[in-house]
Amino acid sequence: MRFLLWCILLVLCWPLALMALVLYPLVWLFLLPFRLVGIAVEGALGLVWAIVTLPARMLRAL
Repeated sequence: MRFLLWCILLVLCWPLALMALVLYPLVWLFLLPFRLVGIAVEGALGLVWAIVTLPARMLRAL
């Protein structure tokens, strides 16, 4: 779907399409650290949630 939209943009306004083609990897590289931080925070919060709910899960198992 993205490729088809890019082809339409290429036909309508080729300088903008080429600029998008060049800038897309740069934007992806810029946002990569934020994604990694998000994954780390999600894992840490999942661990905290598991520790907090452990007693309730152990009581429910009895």
